[in-house]
Amino acid sequence: MKALLVGCGKMGGALLQQWSRSADWDFTVVDPFAETVPEGVTLLKAREDVPDTLFDLLIVAVKPQMIDEVMPAYQTSLAPSGVVASIAAGCSVDRLKAATGAGAVIRIMPNLPALIAQGVSGLYASPDCTNDQKTAVETLMQRAGTTVWVDDEDALDRVTAVAGSGPGYVFEIARTYIAAAEALGFTNDQARALVLGTMAGAVEMARLSDETVEALRNSVTSKNGTTQAGLEALNADGTLSELLLRTTQAAYNRAVELR
Repeated sequence: MKALLVGCGKMGGALLQQWSRSADWDFTVVDPFAETVPEGVTLLKAREDVPDTLFDLLIVAVKPQMIDEVMPAYQTSLAPSGVVASIAAGCSVDRLKAATGAGAVIRIMPNLPALIAQGVSGLYASPDCTNDQKTAVETLMQRAGTTVWVDDEDALDRVTAVAGSGPGYVFEIARTYIAAAEALGFTNDQARALVLGTMAGAVEMARLSDETVEALRNSVTSKNGTTQAGLEALNADGTLSELLLRTTQAAYNRAVELR
């Protein structure tokens, strides 16, 4: 099967690293700024360079604000039985259909750990999509990590707020945690090892455990011990809980604005 990827920035490039390993797909990329692509992928610089081939999958990976300008030029590149898959955050199915002329559209909300095949992606398919189209796109996304189907576009915007933007929240928490460790006297290398190792181990333990994260938290919290003292400073008044609620709500509100 043939896929045409329009745009190959950080997120598109991360996904392409995983997708290109599939023997079932032949990828062509159009991006005037990309310099390298995985082995076996064809890189073109402009729409004019695209051959008169009909593609089974047209992947929209340009910035949302560029879609109305860029994508109409590719309407003749999609096979009649083809499907459009978009990783453009907040860009609605209706807008994608108008720009690409497609009937079947699948919106995807990936996140950056897809680069190491540890991503989490939300998927929403328009009613026009066949099961075969959905399976083909899901199989590609599973090469980049975990997939979660949602029933409507609003739910996908909520995925954006939690998982799509989520790595940014985690990196910022890690940054401040490392800074706090350095304030206790550790070097940056020591602080990174302590903090990132602790976070990675705790997350993996939670992933593998049947217990709730609350139960796991309690299992390391001795009465009047060091962990209890730290937790009381961290969230005893609910400040952290409120902050994360406001964080995800702000991201969701912005996703809605981009529709």
